[in-house]
Amino acid sequence: MEINSLGNIKRRVLLNPGPSTTTDSVKYAQIVPDICPREVEFSSLMKGLREDLVKIVHGDLKKYTAVLFCGSGTINIDVCLNSLLPKDKKILVVNNGAYSTRAVEICEYYGLPHIDLQFPVDERPVLERVEQVLKSNPDIAIVHTTHNETGTGILNPIREIGALAHRYNAVFTVDTTSTYAMRPIDIEKDNIDFCMASAQKGLTAFTGLSFIVGNTEIIKASADYPKRSYYCNLYMQYEFFERTGEMHFTPPVQTIYATVQAIKEYWAEGEEAKWARHTRVFNAIHDGLDELGFKDVIKRSEQAGLVVSAVYPDDPNWSFEKIHDYCYARGFTIYPGKISTTNTFRLCALGAIDEVDIKAFFEVFREALKKIGVVVPVVYKE
Repeated sequence: MEINSLGNIKRRVLLNPGPSTTTDSVKYAQIVPDICPREVEFSSLMKGLREDLVKIVHGDLKKYTAVLFCGSGTINIDVCLNSLLPKDKKILVVNNGAYSTRAVEICEYYGLPHIDLQFPVDERPVLERVEQVLKSNPDIAIVHTTHNETGTGILNPIREIGALAHRYNAVFTVDTTSTYAMRPIDIEKDNIDFCMASAQKGLTAFTGLSFIVGNTEIIKASADYPKRSYYCNLYMQYEFFERTGEMHFTPPVQTIYATVQAIKEYWAEGEEAKWARHTRVFNAIHDGLDELGFKDVIKRSEQAGLVVSAVYPDDPNWSFEKIHDYCYARGFTIYPGKISTTNTFRLCALGAIDEVDIKAFFEVFREALKKIGVVVPVVYKE
């Protein structure tokens, strides 16, 4: 751990799509006396954490609960899809990006009956097509999609998709990994049955803790569904929490302490103020890219306000690796794109950063372009 003369930990500005830049107070929250996670004291800590996770998406604690798992965000998709599918039913994945494609891959690995309803990665799903598939397949029990595809930054119309899912008696699961605790979510108004995230994203804590917020009665009903995983079973983890107050398996103790601190800071800042800060950062990213002449992949009107995907310029001197290394050495991390058909890089408005950090980044970014001989404003052939 690098600490300066003032006792602060060396700060890096992470513009990748998670993990995100954290506060020193969240970092230091991990430094606690050693504790066995089976102690009542720790169970009480997790109970409060679970309740806060529901409240962040405006859920009623009488209707919704939060279930914690060890792992990255992908574990949540795995848990929901393998646990919530009744026998002889199928899953509809509304797929326009890398993370909905991951849901399809999970279905394939488990052998779960599913429909992969694909749309272009730079376009929103067509609701009429979604409804047609639901009409034609009355055995669809789960509709799954991603709120913000961080591979591109596109914002999917989850409220409308959720309404369609409910109209045709399906459960709606949404990957909100990159929007939870950033872009405001109302689990009831947005027609969500299950949403999910990880501590290192919008909560601005650390990797290792993931969680699902969802409808308690649906979880209870899933006790009678086919068991497809031992570690990743939603009902088993929920039931163990309810009976003992503990995770079934060893929890990430220090990460939970950090997450509790991160949530305290979330409440102190407030949902609206936090979203306003992320929006300032997002707008500053766009301003900086516009000034340098970079093109977006996704229409501005369809971006989630958290991730900007920019297209590589048509300049023979352009090198993402060299740009990355120059910026990284000066405290800024940028990230490559996740679109197989287009060369892109991403800048993200996550974490404990503000507009001033973005302005400082673009000074360094411009220096990097000049150093490797990229013409500014950047050039595109088309």
